[in-house]
Amino acid sequence: MTSPLERAGLRPRVDKALAAFLADRRVRLLTIDGVLADVADALEEFVLRGGKRLRPAFAYWGYRGAGGVDSDQVVTAVSALELVQASALIHDDLMDRSDTRRGEPSVHRRFAARHAEAGWGGDASGFGDNAAVLLGDLALVWSDELLYSSGVDLADLARARPVFDAMRTEVTVGQYLDVLTQATGDTSLERAGKVARYKSAKYTVERPLLLGAALAGAPESVSAAYSGYGLPLGEAFQLRDDVLGVFGDPAQTGKPAGDDLREGKRTYLVAAAHAALGPAERDELESRLGDPELDDAGVERLRAIIRDCGALARTEERISSLTGQALAALTRTEELDTEARAVLLELADAATRRAV
Repeated sequence: MTSPLERAGLRPRVDKALAAFLADRRVRLLTIDGVLADVADALEEFVLRGGKRLRPAFAYWGYRGAGGVDSDQVVTAVSALELVQASALIHDDLMDRSDTRRGEPSVHRRFAARHAEAGWGGDASGFGDNAAVLLGDLALVWSDELLYSSGVDLADLARARPVFDAMRTEVTVGQYLDVLTQATGDTSLERAGKVARYKSAKYTVERPLLLGAALAGAPESVSAAYSGYGLPLGEAFQLRDDVLGVFGDPAQTGKPAGDDLREGKRTYLVAAAHAALGPAERDELESRLGDPELDDAGVERLRAIIRDCGALARTEERISSLTGQALAALTRTEELDTEARAVLLELADAATRRAV
């Protein structure tokens, strides 16, 4: 069966739009200074290497579902979401001190290594951190440029702009809430849910759908249906990501096993464990969570604690419940294009099972 991301040739079309845009921006950077080839190389490799293109897919099929007509201009417009994603991931890796992304060195590690290899003055790690901040910022700036240079009619872009702006605000403050939650040690399910909603859920599914709806000039009823589908599905997507962050295979995730445990992520999974554990095991979880030196044996021990107390099962049940809510909201809506509805149903399954 064809992947839902391959319908309408979407993934290669998104890749083509991103490659053309980044090639153009490379020329612009090199007119400033030849040393910026390092920046162009890093962003091209980060954006074009892997990535599911899930957010452009939700935006595109949200557009088609609302009656929008396929065009390369619209595909280019929704491809801007991949630059928002790149910005978020570059900054997220820096804040989490992650060594890898998609099996390759994270951007701050890449530039730290570049500093060390060249024998430049100062601290290599600090240089890498500074470079990652700036490259993440540049990707966010370029997301705006790609959207507005897409060739989509200006009236359509004007409708989409408030959605795009709200999405970028939400993901940024959601990231701050995540950092704050780690600092305060808040282990409540309420806080974990809010972080998941704003850090990932809304900008992964709901806002891309609403962006597509806005580009198509959809009525409010369609946008409401998309929110009813997109918000619970986005939260289910993030919960699946949380499970993979603890129990995932590094060969599939591209990150070391148990990285979320070393980073001290206060996810729904951890909050569910905290709520279920007795004092002794809760203290053990708290003492080891966020330890950057946690070894493989320590990861296995925390996995066992989380699994044996029922937190993993509770999280899986939550994923199923949220996915069911999303599917019910979509199937109740009669206004959507038939093909788009079918693809959105497939995307729901793919997003929560990580089959894409």
